[in-house]
Amino acid sequence: MRRDYAETVALKALSWLVGNDELMPVFMGATGVSESDMRQRATEPEFLASVLDFLMMDDRWVTEFCDAEQLPYEDIIRVRSALPGGEQMHWT
Repeated sequence: MRRDYAETVALKALSWLVGNDELMPVFMGATGVSESDMRQRATEPEFLASVLDFLMMDDRWVTEFCDAEQLPYEDIIRVRSALPGGEQMHWT
C-alpha cells in the first residue's frame, strides 16, 4: 500500500466524518479535537491515522464509510497499516 494513497483514503474518511452530523460530535468528544484543530492537522499523517483508528472502533462506521467511497471493507486496515503507528506488532 502506497502511503500517498493511504493518506488520500484517510482524508476521505475525515471528510466523511465531518459530514456525518451524528458521528462528528462523538469523534470530537472522544479526541478533544476542535474544528480548528481538524483544519490545521488534516494533512498530518498521524492525525489521519487517528481518524481511521476512531472509525475502526465500530464495524458499522467502517461499512458506512466504505460503502460511501465504494471501497472494499478490508482496505481500511491496509490503509491504516500504511500510516504512522499502523505497523503490526510481533511478540515473538
